[in-house]
Amino acid sequence: MASNGLTKFGSSDLTLIKDIERDMAKVQKIKGFVDLFPEEAAKFSFMESQAREAFTRYGFGELRTPILEKTELFQKSIGEDTDVVGKEMFTFPDRKNRSLTMRPEATAGVVRAFIESKTHQPGKVSKYFTFGPMFRYERPQKGRQRQFHQINAEIFGAPEAQADAELILMLRSFLNSLGLTKLTIELNSLGCHECRPTYKQALVDYYLSKDKEQFCEDCQRRMETNPLRVLDCKVPACKELVADAPSITDHLCDECETHFTDVKTILDGAGVAYELNPRLVRGLDYYVRTCFEVASYDIGSQTAVAGGGRYDGLIKNLGGADCPATGFACGMERLALLLDQMELDKPDFYLAVVDKGAANAAMLFAQQLRDKGLKGETSFSGGSMKSRMRAANKSGAKVCLIMGGDELTNETITVKYMEEERDQETLGRSEYLAKV
Repeated sequence: MASNGLTKFGSSDLTLIKDIERDMAKVQKIKGFVDLFPEEAAKFSFMESQAREAFTRYGFGELRTPILEKTELFQKSIGEDTDVVGKEMFTFPDRKNRSLTMRPEATAGVVRAFIESKTHQPGKVSKYFTFGPMFRYERPQKGRQRQFHQINAEIFGAPEAQADAELILMLRSFLNSLGLTKLTIELNSLGCHECRPTYKQALVDYYLSKDKEQFCEDCQRRMETNPLRVLDCKVPACKELVADAPSITDHLCDECETHFTDVKTILDGAGVAYELNPRLVRGLDYYVRTCFEVASYDIGSQTAVAGGGRYDGLIKNLGGADCPATGFACGMERLALLLDQMELDKPDFYLAVVDKGAANAAMLFAQQLRDKGLKGETSFSGGSMKSRMRAANKSGAKVCLIMGGDELTNETITVKYMEEERDQETLGRSEYLAKV
C-alpha cells in the first residue's frame, strides 16, 4: 500500500486488469441463444425439406408469420394464467409504448393471420404449415433453449375427428421420413366446453381431499387457475399425489366420446400404435377434445418431440368466425438430438491444388463441375500433397481431384477415389467432364 493511501499495482496486476477489460469487451451470444454451424444447421434444413415434402402430400401450404406480435394476442390465446404468459415471454414496449412480444409459439400468429386475411368461408378447409424460431425465457437445458425452433401444421374449418387423425398420420409420416421409427404416441381427449367444467370440478374436489401444502407452489396456484395443469406437473411428489385423480375420459359428453372413438378407430385401421394417457394435457389454454404427444425415451428426461390437438374456440376468441381448428408443433432442437447419427450428404469432389500456378485453372474446372450439378470445393492456393489429402479426407468427398503442374500443362486431372477400391487415374479434363 502506498503511503498516500493509494494501492500500488505490480506488472502482474496490470496484466490481469487488461485481461479483464479485454474479456469484458468481447461480444458474446446471449444465454439460451445458440449458433448453428453447418453440421447442425444441415439437420434443420433436412427436417424442413422432409416436412415440406410430407405436408404438401396432404394438401398443406406454407405460411410465414412475423416473429413479433402484439402482447395481447398471446394473453388472449394462450391464457394469462399459463406459465408461458406469466413467466416465459420476451415482452417489451416499442417506441410508442405499445407492448410487443417475441412469439413463444406459432399457432396464435397463424390464427391471427388467418383472421386478418378474411379468406375463410363456411365449409372451407384451410391447411397451413410453418417453420421458424420461437422464444421463451426458460432455464436452458439439453434440447431446450430460449430461442428454439418449431415445425407447425394447422387445419382450419374441419370439426371432424378425421382431421385430428390425419394430422397424427401426417406427423408420423414426417417423423418416419427422418428415420425416426421408435416413437411413442400418447393420446387423450380433453373434452369440450360443455363437459370439461364438470371434470374440472371433480379435479378440484379431489385436490381438496389432499393436503394442499404437499403440492408444489405452482400446483397450489394452478388448482385455482388451471386445475388440469396439475396433472402435467413433473415434480415427483405432485405426480404421486395425482396418481388416483379422476380421469377426464370418464367425464366426456356423448359428442366428445364419439369424436375420440373415431380418432382411435382411424389410427387402429392405419396400424398406428398409441397409448392412452388420461394424464396428458397441453400447456396452453385453448385445447379441447383430441390432444396428443409424440415421445422418444432416447434423449433424457425431456421426452416430447411433438404434440398438438384441437382448439375449436381459439379463432372466435381472437375475433374471427366460430371456426374449428386442430394442429401440432414439433420441437426441432429435440428432433435434432435424435438425428445425431444422421449422415449428411457428402460432396461429390474435393479439388486439391498442389501447384500454385494451377489455382486459376482449378477454380475454372471446379465451376464446370458445379455447372453440371456436382457439389464440392477447391483449395484456393497450392499446398503439399499431404496437406491437401488431409483436407480431402476431412471434407468427406467421394473423389479427390488433383491438379498440379503436369495436369495444368497437359490439360488433365488426376482422380483419387476416396470411397472405392480403385486405382488412381489421370484423365483429360474434357473426358472427365463427359463422364460425370
